[in-house]
Amino acid sequence: MTRRHLTLAFIAALAVAWPFLPDFTTTVFSYIALYAMVAAGLVMLTGVGGMTSFGQASFVALGAYATAWACTSPTATSALAALPPALLPWLGLALGLAITFALAWGLGAITVKLSGHYLPLCTIAWGLGLYYLFGNLEFLGGQTGVRGLPALDVFGFSLASPRVLGPVIWAVLLLALWALHNLLDSREGRAIRALKSGQLMAESMGVDTARHRVKVFVLAALLAALSGWLYAHMQRFVNPTPFGLNIGIEYLFMAVVGGAGHLWGAVLGATLITLLKEQLQDWLPHLLGASGNFEQIVFGLLMVLVLQRFAEGLWPTLARWSAPFLRPGRRRSPREARPLPTRALPAAGELLLEAAGVTKRFGGLVANSDVNMTLRAGEVHALIGPNGAGKSTFFNMISGVDDPTEGQVRLLGEPMNGRPSRDFAARGLGRTFQHVRLLGERSVLENVALGAHLRGRKGWLAAMLRLDRAEEADLLAEARRQIERCGLGEFADRPAASLALGQQRVVEIARALAGQPAALLLDEPAAGLRHLEKQALARLLSQLRAEGLGILVVEHDMEFVMNLADRVTVLEFGCVIAEGTPDEVQRNPRVLDAYLGGGDDVAPAAVPGVVVAGAVA
Repeated sequence: MTRRHLTLAFIAALAVAWPFLPDFTTTVFSYIALYAMVAAGLVMLTGVGGMTSFGQASFVALGAYATAWACTSPTATSALAALPPALLPWLGLALGLAITFALAWGLGAITVKLSGHYLPLCTIAWGLGLYYLFGNLEFLGGQTGVRGLPALDVFGFSLASPRVLGPVIWAVLLLALWALHNLLDSREGRAIRALKSGQLMAESMGVDTARHRVKVFVLAALLAALSGWLYAHMQRFVNPTPFGLNIGIEYLFMAVVGGAGHLWGAVLGATLITLLKEQLQDWLPHLLGASGNFEQIVFGLLMVLVLQRFAEGLWPTLARWSAPFLRPGRRRSPREARPLPTRALPAAGELLLEAAGVTKRFGGLVANSDVNMTLRAGEVHALIGPNGAGKSTFFNMISGVDDPTEGQVRLLGEPMNGRPSRDFAARGLGRTFQHVRLLGERSVLENVALGAHLRGRKGWLAAMLRLDRAEEADLLAEARRQIERCGLGEFADRPAASLALGQQRVVEIARALAGQPAALLLDEPAAGLRHLEKQALARLLSQLRAEGLGILVVEHDMEFVMNLADRVTVLEFGCVIAEGTPDEVQRNPRVLDAYLGGGDDVAPAAVPGVVVAGAVA
């Protein structure tokens, strides 16, 4: 049995048992599905996207109150008197989703810019604000709420009771999980996963991280509003009590307990918390001899236990325990892949990247001063210098991570000052990082496919409906080709974190190549590689140079650099002290003095070997 078979068996068992369950049980199961819908949005927002929110209950309230107003307000009903009453709940759904979309986009544009503890604090603030707003609006019933909501009606069939509405709620939940799974298994899903581990890396691959963060925020809000709409028509009554901050914390608790990075963890967490809450409300008064919200204390202790023993949540733990008893799912035959659109590479010798008079100041500290450097098509240009020479700062400025204080950076003739790194990627620049930045839990194939993000066009809706499969096959085929090109074909389906550090650096190179760059910037690519691996890397870079790429290498291994580079630029204290061929640079007295000290005392004939030994040490 595979996991897919187990999922289908669960759905079938629930469908068969539903008619025979007591009314109370069907109501509880309906609540579980409603809560799981909100928790699934939090899995996308928090577990996958890396943004913590305590305010999802307010979006549930938006969906509930929007349909309550549309169905019961004299203003709304008189304006829509010409329409059949059965359509009013569906107009309430449209109104709720529209208001939620607008409000979530506005709040998200402000909120998700924050980081650290400021982000969850901000969600608490607007969550509380919306809660008190609903309780003080007279046309929404104030604290008393709104009564008399109609039951949902589908083609004349009434969904008045939870026994009838429950299967509809579960169907909506399962469709939402299917759509979210499809989204994560796509080009856009890789971009979403990259938001949590590092926005710098994602931006360098061409991902508009700010826009993606807002879109994930809006998606989670829409799922909450949909849950609120269904809740309102199941309860037939809405008031502010179920939408307070404590409920928002419970939603987040469900996602964390179940497994914040796993969609089915939302269902598991919602099931456990809902059933436990029902039982505790009965048991605790008998045990303690008093009534009160004692279950909140138990939930707090349970959270401590889960975070201590099951940091990733219960779902991945169950998945590991069940793995020996389940066979892997059958891998689908890949679709026939077509070549991705390619850009014409500049002719050999054409100027790709130019830094003219680039200076970078951090307050009174000058990290780079009047640095000039060029990179041309079909050459390997090495940037070297002692530790603290300003190489990393300069590297960041010519790749769009930082802006120069003075001077100008041009890429393929276009001024790039003030442009984000994703614009550099779109223009034809690929890069790696000094400290490896990979999605460790994802496969090597998925990591490399992220580098081809800008070579795909399908959006979120196409991914959710699996209308992007042909393009996805093309992207994965290109990623696999680059992995094999870099000599890591046997590791393509392994988690990236399972590879050695040197191999992970090669994965970064393959990821950069998947974007089909014209200029390739490599930050210490040989670090961590063994001798034979360095030779293979040198052959690969020589091949890329022959194909017309311009390659800038920042490296400390002088033997590797001097045997590969066509030109070398040397930095010291943020200034260029030498530029030329490897032979010219190795004999330059200023370079000798920078690396070894006392360059005038070193015999010229001994310089090459000495410089190599000193630099490597």
